[in-house]
Amino acid sequence: MHIGYHKWLSTHLDQEMELKVYGHAGKPMLVFPTQEGRFFEFEDFGMVDICKPFIEDGRLRIVTVDGIDAQTWTHPSKSVPDRVSRYEAYERYVMEEAVPFIRESFGAADSRFLVTGCSMGAYHAANFFFRHPEVFDSVLAISGVYSLKLFIGDYMDEKVYYHTPLAYLPRLEDGKYLEQYRKSQIIISVGQGAWEDPMLEDTRALKNILEAKRIPAWIDVWGHDVNHDWPWWRKKMSYFLMHLKL
Repeated sequence: MHIGYHKWLSTHLDQEMELKVYGHAGKPMLVFPTQEGRFFEFEDFGMVDICKPFIEDGRLRIVTVDGIDAQTWTHPSKSVPDRVSRYEAYERYVMEEAVPFIRESFGAADSRFLVTGCSMGAYHAANFFFRHPEVFDSVLAISGVYSLKLFIGDYMDEKVYYHTPLAYLPRLEDGKYLEQYRKSQIIISVGQGAWEDPMLEDTRALKNILEAKRIPAWIDVWGHDVNHDWPWWRKKMSYFLMHLKL
């Protein structure tokens, strides 16, 4: 398996950012880390091994980006406006630096991406998918929250609103966006076991919104033994990759 490591000084974040690439061909899959996780955790926790058959036969090429959650939503002392401002800088890093780098490196200027993540990574994956359907045509979000109340309580302003899928999606009426969602692959999964309660609540809320908008989505709620942890996320990644069109 081809593995590439890349690092550069981000112009939008003014800090060095790292990512890894796995594979030689196939659909690009952008992976966000879990809460305050790093770009290497997807490999360290066995997820790359789960994806290996899809990578080696050229159906999938994985890019694991770094996260900066501790500088944004989970920062304990920053004001919320400062947190969202830093998150928007992170969004610009991903969309204006990482995505163009991936396209140029892969020779895939017109390719659209699958985006995925677990836990906080699922929030990022869903938010980027819904905000940028011109880039992402598939999303696999596992055990995610789709509001920010765990981190900022009930605080809401215009910028937070537009990074909260459970807030902006119900009022979204732009036909261009809705049509792209309806043509995309959307898989949202959650368990009902330990530490999954907030994620289960948000997943059910997202299901209701997508149904009201007539956006096809596979909302898959697993059993009461399915905990918020890597062993189950590996099982889910293996299962859902078999059902995705790559």
